[in-house]
Amino acid sequence: MNQVSMVTVNNKNNANVQPEGEARLRMENVNLYYGEFHAVKDISLDISSSSITAIIGPSGCGKSSLLRLFNRMNDLIPSARIEGLVEFDGVDIYQPGIDVVELRKRVGMVFQKPNPFPMSIYDNVCFGPRRHGIRNKRALDDIVEKSLIQAALWDEVKDKLDQSGLSISGGQQQRLCIARVLAVEPEVILMDEPCSALDPIATLKIEDLMRTLSASYTIVIVTHNMQQAARVSDMTAFLMVGDDRAGMLVEYGQTSEIFTNPKNKKTEDYITGRFG
Repeated sequence: MNQVSMVTVNNKNNANVQPEGEARLRMENVNLYYGEFHAVKDISLDISSSSITAIIGPSGCGKSSLLRLFNRMNDLIPSARIEGLVEFDGVDIYQPGIDVVELRKRVGMVFQKPNPFPMSIYDNVCFGPRRHGIRNKRALDDIVEKSLIQAALWDEVKDKLDQSGLSISGGQQQRLCIARVLAVEPEVILMDEPCSALDPIATLKIEDLMRTLSASYTIVIVTHNMQQAARVSDMTAFLMVGDDRAGMLVEYGQTSEIFTNPKNKKTEDYITGRFG
């Protein structure tokens, strides 16, 4: 796992970190509005490749809104408006002419609640590749097997691929959704509280899967679970609500430092349960 050194630069609203080398994902002075509501305020951060970054903070601080900026999911909200720079591999993803479908193929997303489509396990995994023009049965078979193996689900479902994706357990459904994302060969995986609806055993399976996938993918996860952030992530970003109700970045750094030696008293108070 690549480790990144940390340089903290404090200003009025930010705690910024610059990893060594070129960032895979980058935000600079990003503001997000929903109509008149200022949801995310002046956030700058860099995320390196082959790593897991956790975004933590109390409810309503803009964690999910921040996550969705990386693949323009907020575009689906008519009132959403963004200011600032968001880059993927050095490319401004909000500039005119960006192919948003291609962006979301490369930057996939796993949602809070498992959401298999009402179709077979096989067809769930094939959905994306078919949308992107793959029709050859042998090629699709290979994609299904590879994706389910990557999602640590193949051994559990290989004999029931024709069964509905809704017929398996919640934890299996979430891994199926991860397999569906992997099937289109993304480079980044965004996860919005992927374990919040799962039991502890299913949660640990997803966490183990994240650690395995991080060798090949850049992963950004939103979580309310402090223990989960500490267990799985390399870097942690702590957000909280400012006086104007906008989400702001308080501290960003290596997870080991954030949880054992935070530089900001607000971070320490949140992690130790004094608020949140």
